[in-house]
Amino acid sequence: MDFSLLHPSDSKAEYNTLPPQAVNDLSIDYLCAALTEDAFERGSIKNLMINLTADAEVIQYRCDIFDDLYRSPHLRKELEQLLVNLSDLRELEKFKKDSDASDLWSLINRLREIDGYVECITSIKHSLENADIRSQGLLELKDIVTDIHDNSGFPEIKKDIVEAMEVAKQIRSITLGVNLDNLLRPISAGIISVNKFAIGDSGILRSFMGHIMQNSGNELNTDKGFASMKSFHPQNPPSMKMGTAQLVMDPQHKAHIMGDGVPTGADNLSGALTKTVTAIVKKIVNSLKSTLHKYVSISGFTLVSLVPEIVFYIRWADFISELMEQGFTLCKPTILPPEKRELHAMELYNMKLAVKCLKGPEFEIIGNDFEFSDKARIYILTGPNRGGKTTFTQAVGLACLLAQNGIYVPACNFSLSPCDNIYTHFPADENETVDLGRLGEESQRIAEIFETATSESLLLFNESLATTNVSEGLYIARDVVKAMRYVGTRTIFNTHMHELAKGLDKFNNDSEGTSRVESLVTGVDHGERSFKVSIAPPQGVSYARDIAVKYGVTFEQIKANIDNTHNE
Repeated sequence: MDFSLLHPSDSKAEYNTLPPQAVNDLSIDYLCAALTEDAFERGSIKNLMINLTADAEVIQYRCDIFDDLYRSPHLRKELEQLLVNLSDLRELEKFKKDSDASDLWSLINRLREIDGYVECITSIKHSLENADIRSQGLLELKDIVTDIHDNSGFPEIKKDIVEAMEVAKQIRSITLGVNLDNLLRPISAGIISVNKFAIGDSGILRSFMGHIMQNSGNELNTDKGFASMKSFHPQNPPSMKMGTAQLVMDPQHKAHIMGDGVPTGADNLSGALTKTVTAIVKKIVNSLKSTLHKYVSISGFTLVSLVPEIVFYIRWADFISELMEQGFTLCKPTILPPEKRELHAMELYNMKLAVKCLKGPEFEIIGNDFEFSDKARIYILTGPNRGGKTTFTQAVGLACLLAQNGIYVPACNFSLSPCDNIYTHFPADENETVDLGRLGEESQRIAEIFETATSESLLLFNESLATTNVSEGLYIARDVVKAMRYVGTRTIFNTHMHELAKGLDKFNNDSEGTSRVESLVTGVDHGERSFKVSIAPPQGVSYARDIAVKYGVTFEQIKANIDNTHNE
């Protein structure tokens, strides 16, 4: 059965993995850590998130499933309770592969797992029937679960499980027989009987001791009905010393003789007993497994593969619900055709800021309206230090990543033509620039991006080419922007090189391409950073003027202070 909650069954979608640099620059690990403390779940969620498809049908499929689960907290709660059981059922696949069926404990565990599987299917069926679901994926899942429940002979499964468990539970003890030589040394051992009762001090042992004390050798048992005797030599290894010994079983079900001066695992008697007991138990297990064999192939076992997908949706839905309860605005994304290469956002903000608010002191988060369209698809973003350029650049990338995974986006309205991949170019670690130098390393990474980027890609450049030699960086940056325009990418290029954002008509009129270049600035309002972005020419020294006025370091302010001091 080819069913997934990540894509329709007949999907032919192609996927691209987010580059490692983008995974780091977009802080994917930071977000996943906010969803769950479980390391396995974090890794699973991250793996699903970073494999992107631009297939609009697949993305819409995910959006609808997530919307259903977000709107149905009761369904999420019921699925949450089933996750542990579903995770345990992964082990059922091993049941088909077991070559050695001699482990009775393993079989009993399988019986319990199959019983748990039946309960899981029943619970999922009831949960889906009682929820208000509208998505194609969850409606199809409901049909599949209902079909398994109604047509897989669940009453017969339950009956066989009960009967098989009863057979297993009847084995309470095994009576062993040991043959002795004329010096009363053990020479062979075997099974006398498999019993439905436990052996205690008042049972066989006491009777045996009483028999030894009260009867002569002529009255010993002469019945030869011993089963499967196993011989061993030598009876007592030379290295063994006399002492108190005890036969024990280790976690791997190997017998050892424990006692004063007795080496463990060196006694052939223990090996003989182990083989004999194993042979008996193996026959019992094979008999019980044949009873269950007809249920091992039930198609519903493949539902176990949905566990990572269910975890993915539930963890994100729970987190989005928590944000909404705290007053954050998030919305279901609208998916546009990929070829339109558009993005429209109202009051967009960075998801990382919301996580920080939940973890620590609250602070004001500024939302921004923004779009990629025929008006502009390449933005040269300038503004003051710590004015929000990097935060905004990252916000756009995270919003696209969330939307394409079907997750609600931090905005009050958001529509997107999916990206085939997201490429980032943030400052590198200084240790990574030793061989080529910073400018050489950055140039090499840019060249690698253009080897695979297409017109449907999103490029996020953060302080790229910001070398000590501004003229060198500016020279390369201009050619890079021309290349972006030629490829047709959607891009945010945030930079301190204000000259790059000037004279954009030259880019738009004199260079080949379809992505129009525009200047975007982060604002300063009366010396205060507003963190609002807007389409406008680069402000250049006007930012410095605002800051200087705020802190009283313009020439006029300094002169006035000096004059006032002298006059006093």
